[in-house]
Amino acid sequence: MLQLNGTVSVNELSRLLDVSSVTIRKDLGFLEEKKLLYRSHGGAILIDPYIANRHVLEKAKFFPEEKKRIGRKAVELLQPNDAIIIASGTTVLSFAQCIDPEAKLTVITSAMNVAMALLNCRDVEVIQLGGIVRHTSTSVVGDETERMLANFSCSKLFLGVDGIDLKYGLTTTNAMEASVNRAMIEAAQKTIVLTDSSKFGRRGFGRICNLEVVDQIITDSGVPPKMVEELEDRGIKVTVV
Repeated sequence: MLQLNGTVSVNELSRLLDVSSVTIRKDLGFLEEKKLLYRSHGGAILIDPYIANRHVLEKAKFFPEEKKRIGRKAVELLQPNDAIIIASGTTVLSFAQCIDPEAKLTVITSAMNVAMALLNCRDVEVIQLGGIVRHTSTSVVGDETERMLANFSCSKLFLGVDGIDLKYGLTTTNAMEASVNRAMIEAAQKTIVLTDSSKFGRRGFGRICNLEVVDQIITDSGVPPKMVEELEDRGIKVTVV
């Protein structure tokens, strides 16, 4: 059930297995000791939801093919002369690398590696945001970054995240990064989350926003079907590649 849905509740297991909730809690505790699941309020999830901060070069090693597929699908959403925001992260970097060199766009980004990836696109005007450089993400954060964003209005934000949780919303591992992401959401008409399926059911330290502000999520086929169903029930378009 965890493999299928990503989460189970004590009450649901008690009913299905026809045993007491006390028995279920003991069994979940035993399975957690075996590192087969992670106990949560009233139930269990498949993995420890809390994510540690990692350097962008380390993150790039995980799910590279899935990120490329996500990036190629996201490029299909671009329109000629679009003005867009690209946040930081390895999945949105893959998206930037998939942009046609002949595309005519204006791109605002906090991520220096995204800006570098677009240097060969001669008709893409790149606006690099300023601020405090985060070495682990090669992106900028801080009050100056957010003040710059307040001066722009863009059609789409392509946002990378470290966690997507149905109750807690979108998160990243850094609180200042989360604050910049909120400013990006305010500066865009549509928020599109690009993330590999490993981020579902996870939580980073910094909360970005709840799920109600998300218009679309593009992810890979590893996402739990139950999670897709619940997101779509909330009016979020989920594209699985």
